[in-house]
Amino acid sequence: MVPDPAETGAVRRAYGTFPSGVTAVCALRENAPVGIVASSFVSVSMAPPLVAVCVQHTSATWPLLADRPRLGLSMLGSVHDRACRQIAAKTGDRFAGIGYTATDEGAVLLLDAATWLDCSIHETVAAGDHDLVLLRVEALQTHDDVAPLVFHESRFHSLSPLVAR
Repeated sequence: MVPDPAETGAVRRAYGTFPSGVTAVCALRENAPVGIVASSFVSVSMAPPLVAVCVQHTSATWPLLADRPRLGLSMLGSVHDRACRQIAAKTGDRFAGIGYTATDEGAVLLLDAATWLDCSIHETVAAGDHDLVLLRVEALQTHDDVAPLVFHESRFHSLSPLVAR
């Protein structure tokens, strides 16, 4: 029943059975937006307000974000499936045609997101082939009329209310 730990495909499939929201972690660098996509977002603490994302050690973009004073976390909305793939791409203009706003501190927040979190890095913890990045929420804004984008079994989905039976 337990897969060989070296068999990452089986581990990926098992992890993929858990639906998750999708976040874009973005900031300005030399007046241009830079970002990554993370489905490994979790709320951690209310006091102080902390959240976390996991970032793969092989990420070429994370080093461009790790020293920024503020990071914008956008909880992507159901309209962001293309934007998510574009920001996650290895090449090309990752923000072409994507609407965003930037704070005075350089956090980049995507338009039409379900929630915006303006964060500073609180602590980074090595965890296997990823880093667990704890982020302190400095400011936030929710957009209650925006349905979140959900990632499940390597595909994007949107939520619909359950019908009472």
